[in-house]
Amino acid sequence: MNQKISILGCGWLGLALAIDLIEKGYEVYGSTTSKDKIRTLSENGVKPFLIDIGSANLDIQNFLNSDVLIISMTSKNIQDIKKLIDKIQHHKVQKVLFISSTSVYPFTNGIVTEETPTTESNLVEIEKLFITNTSFKTTILRFGGLFGYNRKPGNFIKPNKAVDNPEGYINFIHRDDCIEIIKQIILKDVWNETLNACAANHPKRREFYLKESKKVGHSSISFNENSKNEYKIIDSTKLRHLLNYEFKYDDLMGDFK
Repeated sequence: MNQKISILGCGWLGLALAIDLIEKGYEVYGSTTSKDKIRTLSENGVKPFLIDIGSANLDIQNFLNSDVLIISMTSKNIQDIKKLIDKIQHHKVQKVLFISSTSVYPFTNGIVTEETPTTESNLVEIEKLFITNTSFKTTILRFGGLFGYNRKPGNFIKPNKAVDNPEGYINFIHRDDCIEIIKQIILKDVWNETLNACAANHPKRREFYLKESKKVGHSSISFNENSKNEYKIIDSTKLRHLLNYEFKYDDLMGDFK
């Protein structure tokens, strides 16, 4: 395959993605901000880079010597992102996949698509910086809440705190689907798009968290019955059609790893 992919941010999603891409024959460069994680990356076949985009002397020339850059990090610092974009447009990378979030949408108490107006936030401004840059192609991938494996939804519930919006709806996506969707975008060369990515099933928060709390051994769970029950239902129809993709974990009330 010989295609080189750089992953900026090899955390819970990024490292699993890197390992999967390597198994599929890609050469993968991966970044971390932790010196302790360099060895982990290397042991998994990832060419490791210690990169902090907030560094005053950001040098990522070798890291950007790839065909595709996947940005999977939590930084919402606009100035740091501007500096990063300046580096990207002067190096080999021509295709950028920016991992964003469905948190950019307001509560509408209805169905939300890619055409729904977003809120004003740093994340939205960062998306715009990538979308409007013509030096490279960018696809924005807006994931719902991430879960799977050691990231169990039952553990999202804070002790002694009632769950808000119990009659609202869940917008989640399993890590296996995240990884497969990213691979499909690369394989099918789907660029200059904005895509929502969530399971089709949207159970109410009450029924979902009651089910998931039992899995992690919570004996009881309480709900804030006085909350506004605000919600949004994320529609991923565009992604499903564009990639001809069937989710592995579309039923959030079913069993999953």
